[in-house]
Amino acid sequence: MERRPNAESLPEPTDLTSRDIMTNADDYHAFSTTGDRLRKIGVDEFNKFQRRGTTLDHELRHLSQAARQLGGSVGILSSSFQLRERLAQVLFLLRDNAANLFPHKGFSSREALMVPGLHQQGRKRKRYKAHTHVVRPRTVEDLDPEDLPYVLEMFARDVTTLLDCLDEFPVFTQETVTASLRLLEGDLKYWASCLKAHEGKFRDLAVQKYSNDISSEMGEHFDSVTSALGVFIEIGVPAIRFSQEHASRNLLNLSTVATFFSAVTATTMQFSYTMTGGGTAVAVNSFWFTSLVFSIGAAVNSLLGLTWKQAMYRSPGNRVPWWVLIWIKRSPLVFLVLSVMCFSMGLVLFAYASGQHMITSTLTTVFSAFSCFGLAAVSMWFASERWVFFRNEGQKLLADVILETQACMMPVSGISWLVYEIRPLLATVSQWSRQQFRGASNLLSRVSSRIMRRSSTMDQSMEMLEENSTGSHALDTTPEPTSPLPIHTTDVGPLLPISEVRNPTAVSTEASNTNTTMSRPDTGTTLDAEAPAPKRRFVNAVGSVMKLLEASRPAKTQRRIAAVVPKLRDLTMTQHLPAHRALVKHMQFSPDGKFLATSSWDRTSVIFQVGHTFESYRVLAHPHGYVGQVAWSPSGKMLLTQLQRAVEVWTEDGIRKKSIVRQQNVQSIAWLPSGEGFMIIEGSAVLKLDLNGKVLETAQFDQTLLYDVAVTSDCERMLCVGRLTVSKDGLQPSKSRGEKQIIVYNLNKKTIEVRVPVLDDIRVISLSQDDKLALVSYHKASPQLWKLDVAEDTVCLSLDNTYMPEMPTEFAGPSYFGGKSDQLVVSAGKAGDIYVWDRRSAVLLHHIRGQDLAGSYLTCVAWNSAAESFMFAAGTYDGAVRIWTIPIAPDPVNDMSSGKVTTT
Repeated sequence: MERRPNAESLPEPTDLTSRDIMTNADDYHAFSTTGDRLRKIGVDEFNKFQRRGTTLDHELRHLSQAARQLGGSVGILSSSFQLRERLAQVLFLLRDNAANLFPHKGFSSREALMVPGLHQQGRKRKRYKAHTHVVRPRTVEDLDPEDLPYVLEMFARDVTTLLDCLDEFPVFTQETVTASLRLLEGDLKYWASCLKAHEGKFRDLAVQKYSNDISSEMGEHFDSVTSALGVFIEIGVPAIRFSQEHASRNLLNLSTVATFFSAVTATTMQFSYTMTGGGTAVAVNSFWFTSLVFSIGAAVNSLLGLTWKQAMYRSPGNRVPWWVLIWIKRSPLVFLVLSVMCFSMGLVLFAYASGQHMITSTLTTVFSAFSCFGLAAVSMWFASERWVFFRNEGQKLLADVILETQACMMPVSGISWLVYEIRPLLATVSQWSRQQFRGASNLLSRVSSRIMRRSSTMDQSMEMLEENSTGSHALDTTPEPTSPLPIHTTDVGPLLPISEVRNPTAVSTEASNTNTTMSRPDTGTTLDAEAPAPKRRFVNAVGSVMKLLEASRPAKTQRRIAAVVPKLRDLTMTQHLPAHRALVKHMQFSPDGKFLATSSWDRTSVIFQVGHTFESYRVLAHPHGYVGQVAWSPSGKMLLTQLQRAVEVWTEDGIRKKSIVRQQNVQSIAWLPSGEGFMIIEGSAVLKLDLNGKVLETAQFDQTLLYDVAVTSDCERMLCVGRLTVSKDGLQPSKSRGEKQIIVYNLNKKTIEVRVPVLDDIRVISLSQDDKLALVSYHKASPQLWKLDVAEDTVCLSLDNTYMPEMPTEFAGPSYFGGKSDQLVVSAGKAGDIYVWDRRSAVLLHHIRGQDLAGSYLTCVAWNSAAESFMFAAGTYDGAVRIWTIPIAPDPVNDMSSGKVTTT
């Protein structure tokens, strides 16, 4: 191969040709602004979350205003106010966290987020009133970042309180409101429980980033809750108001009827109160006096219930004693029914006591008994309907319960006899009654027809008399006189919908936060309300120094980047190998760079011999399942292939040495640096096996589903990535993504040293050659570089770089270190794009666009670190393997012929 100069022998950047990247000032500026781009993305994401929180706060304020029209809305008012207070605390803590994570002039200092005037000594604090465009009255207490789990837990409790208060109005049951609030409550509890496990680390960069990622998930909840509350305000509040007005009218009508009936009872008592002798007279007065008491009680209780229902400050139903609810809601109607029954019984007795005719007494007795029986039956029906409704939660009607009861009682012999024996008798009685009624109706019709004929004869005689009368005059018709009183029309228009009478509010708070000024009383000068505190000034100074350092990179760094970029631009796809019949799942170059091993879903693995042209060296058949992963030993003499429940050990010549069958699914495999054994992942456990399949050690990680593992070269530590199945308190997320973790485990001490939380779907982790850096690959998010610092017995894992593509990309397979001394990071996108970044600066050095290459989408990528020149391979969905190298000869014709294939 052609030997190329190293970085040290290259000329200074000022002497490079126009093709080299460092001669262009704009390109160099792109290198120096990678951190600014990440900062800008973080600031934009948080501002989006803050706007969502502002909108939710406005909707809660609208809910409070609309609920004032309802009776018993004190629960909604208090819970919504408490929820807004807690929302302000959440926004404060997350904004302070974002300000520390992404230093930016758009973020206010902690002092500026507090209530103005608290830091002024010797001055009387004025009552702070929030304007309509402010998110909330600024928090009074100086919250600490460690308080975030507690605040989220209290936020969940306040959401539950608001939901309970909304459930106090069963007239309007909107599933979207309940579902959105329940999902928010569940995720808030889950986040609080997960964050409690990182107590004391909320100033670490990793935990701060995890907290910031939670804000985006929380913002989606805010949107759904805001939409649901808007529906409740627009539809639910008018429906509840109509129902309450209807109930108030019923109580008012009941009070009117009870008042009228008490007057009737008092009037009839004038005929009987003088009757004091005899048992019948005493009974008459007793019943009528009782009826008067019940009727007055019904009228008074109706007015009392009307006042209580319309009161905004009345307590919710679950906070009122049961006897108070029964007295207010049930006593008016019950008292009125009892009053009517007592009056009817007293009236029957009065008919007998006053010596009325037998017919009068009999008719009074019969009709009173009939009306009382009907009143009692209807009252029992109403009471039964209510009991059935609440017992079956509205799923059954009273008629359904009666039919079910009848079907259950029919097998009883006595009941069946009564039903089947009495039914013919009742039919006979009904037929006789119909015949008698028909005869009576016929008699009445004949009498009425005779009366009608007589009346028609009289009308004809009157008409003849009018015709013979003299002096017939035409009747003068005069217009109907108009009323001298003016017609009054109301000037009150129709009630506007609630949405049309809301107070206008502005949802933009950024302008108000950045433009707010205050004047000094003594000097009259204007000061910036966000004047930086000493801590903020220190952060700004550090940021300025870092920018200056970025702007003045050492010449060595410039030479390094200038040496790499031309090589990357010379990379060309030299071969397209049809390796498999299904997608390529994973691939890896051997440590010496002589072989490339691939795995596929066609149940085969292929070993290619690396050279000027790649030749298929061996095909490894796996009849028991598809191959998910391949792994070369550190010496390059052995190869592991991972199946669903087995691991097979091969030589470089394709000879199967051992087939290790496992009882559980094998998620991932990784060689030990010594090459004497390897690690496998089974669920929540990492097992250390020798080459014969004997389990040497087991590390169990409870409540964590592991995905991948990597071991340091000194075999002292291993790094694992996985997903948290349940939180510390046994909770699971309701809607949001679950927490993932990067775990550092000490193999000697058998303890977990570090747990770093992340929110993105983590998949693969790999270590650099010096074990100081860990490259983490995600399912959809950008790859990240984590720095592993070990000082004596203290281990720290901190985020070093995030490798951003030009456009949002869904990545395929694991990312790899590339170049000499792991100076590059390479990753592939599913759409066919391949990205190469500088490891130290996270600058995108080269981008191979997928649309420029014909073929299927990519599934994985692998870099040959042992090759003298740059070389990497990429697998596709159609089973092909693409090879990118730097052509040596000017002849562009590639030798695509493959060698003899040996199947084992």
